[in-house]
Order: sequence, then structure tokens, then C-alpha cells
Amino acid sequence: MLTSLTSGLVLEVSFNIIYLLVVWDLVFAMWRRKDRVITVNRQVALSFVRAFTVLALGDSFHLGFRVWVYVYAYIYGSNKNFNLAIEQRWIIFDHKIGLVGLGGLATAVTITFFYMLMLRIWHERYQKPYGWFGLLLILIGMIRLLIMLFPENEWNEAVPPQPWSLYRNVPLTLQGLGVAYLILRDAQQTKDTNFYWIGVLILFSFAMYAPVVLFVQRMPLLGLFMIPKTIAYVAIGFTGYKELFPS
Repeated sequence: MLTSLTSGLVLEVSFNIIYLLVVWDLVFAMWRRKDRVITVNRQVALSFVRAFTVLALGDSFHLGFRVWVYVYAYIYGSNKNFNLAIEQRWIIFDHKIGLVGLGGLATAVTITFFYMLMLRIWHERYQKPYGWFGLLLILIGMIRLLIMLFPENEWNEAVPPQPWSLYRNVPLTLQGLGVAYLILRDAQQTKDTNFYWIGVLILFSFAMYAPVVLFVQRMPLLGLFMIPKTIAYVAIGFTGYKELFPS
């Protein structure tokens, strides 16, 4: 019989695998249909598929490594201590590496570029200049990447340390909310319904992410908010796919 802990891990592993299968299926469908996109949407569609390819790559490291360490601990671990499993160091090229933390670094980098590409999508969709605000969002993304270089981020750790988790996620939040604002503003003006919903979904994803960033070190169960956050990104992908890629 499965314990409550094991049942929770089965749920997490199953969700992670299903999500990765869905998001990669969506990415491959976009690449297959990109040549069918009408001319006026072609550049936007290309940026959109690039954004979701970057997102899927980062999440494959992040979630893929979590799945690996859990499955490895379940099959080979003598005491099935999954909390220790995610903190385990693996010897890679003579260095001790925490795979879960390394996956966190990968997705932290790719989500930054994801929002830079979403900014480009806004620019191409509405034919608006970046202006000072758009350039500020790009600068914020670059500052986030610089913050992530500091050793205090402790990328080997499965649970991100405070206050550095906050330091690196404040720029991401500003970046994402700024992109959402631009999309919502111009989508509403042009009655662009599908992209308006993309803006709403970005806001929703950050509403789910904020409690995790602020309090997960003290309340690990708040990590469950990552599930609706992840679903929001899938919904963004399908909304863009419906709008840009003909069947």
C-alpha cells in the first residue's frame, strides 16, 4: 500500500511527465505547422514557437531531473528517503552536482529568455516600438541573469535559499508583469481576444508563483501552487497555437 508521502510523489512525478509530454507535443505541432501560418502572422508565430521551445527545454531539465532522482531513489534507495534524494549530490566530471538545483538553474535561465521573446511577440504583434519601457524590461531580464551568477544562489540546493530566491525573482516578476501589461493594453485596444487571455494567464501564473517564492522555505506544501502555474503556461501555449497556427 502506498503511504501518503509516496502517493504525493507519484502524483508529482505523473504530473511532471504528462506536462513535459504535452508541452513538447505542442512545440512539435507548432514547428510542423509554422509554414502554414498566414503571412501577416508569420513572424509572430516564429517567435512564439521559439519561446515555447526555450520554455520546454528549461522545464525538461528542471522537471526531468526531479523525476529522475525520485525514480532512482524509489528503485535503488534502501530507505526510500525522497527528501534526501532531492538533496543528493551526483559526481559529474569530478564535481558534486545537485541535479534538482541544476535543473532549477536551467529553468531560471530559460524563463528569463521566454519573457524576452514574449516581449518581442508583443512588439511584432502590435507593431509598436519597444520604447523606454520595453528596453527597461530587457535590462531587467539581463540584471536577473547577472544576479543568478552569484554563488549565494546555491544552485546545488533543491530548495532555493532566501533572500537570494527573492533577489532573483523580483526582476522576473517585474519582467513578466511588464510584458503582461503591454499585451493586455494593446489587445484590449484592438479587441485581440486570444492575446488578451494570454496576458491574463501571465498574471495568473505570477499570482500562483508569488507564494512559492516568498514562503516555500517555511511551508513546503505551497509548492503545490506550481501546478496551476504550470497549467497556465500550457494554456498560454494552446491559446497562441489556436490563434496563430492553422489546422
